[in-house]
Amino acid sequence: MKLWHCKQARSLRAVWALEEMAIEYELETLPFPPRFMQPEYLEVNPLGTVPFLVDGDTTMTESIAICHYLAEKYHKDDFTLKPDHPEYGDYLNWLYHGDATLTFPQTIFLRYAMLESEENRQPKVADDYRKWYLKRLIRLNKHIVGREFLCGQRFTIADIAITYALFLGKMIGIDADYESQVKDYLDRMTSRPGFIQANGK
Repeated sequence: MKLWHCKQARSLRAVWALEEMAIEYELETLPFPPRFMQPEYLEVNPLGTVPFLVDGDTTMTESIAICHYLAEKYHKDDFTLKPDHPEYGDYLNWLYHGDATLTFPQTIFLRYAMLESEENRQPKVADDYRKWYLKRLIRLNKHIVGREFLCGQRFTIADIAITYALFLGKMIGIDADYESQVKDYLDRMTSRPGFIQANGK
């Protein structure tokens, strides 16, 4: 199994899952963004994005799908909830909420506030998406009160999905308005040995 990764990019979710699950893997860390900084990577993954996972004949490009795949394929049941669990629906919803709802506005903010050349930056657009991201935390703000983890009273890959979005918000400087319970949750999750090890790669 091999994973292509950029430090602190969305591929961090996959690295974190591999570390938590103690699955052996080969890691290749690329400069960001790899499609520009290491164009030969396009021969491996024509999208030029990370993560990119190869496991036998299986190839995958979506960070949350990779987490889901690893847990199911390698029977890492401690990191999932099963369909007969009363919180199974919540678990799936949080699992996909991380990218579909939270990371999307962050990437638009990141593009127009930081990644575009100075002449192409759009401060108003960036700030609109910053506000949109913070509004999209409303469900998490309420849900995490009094909880250590998102669901099942234990750590699951749903926590990996959501924590990365919160961590990205912190990295790009749009975390000042996180509510205290969300900050505490982020601190707990990023204090896990698996996260610390993954974030160092």
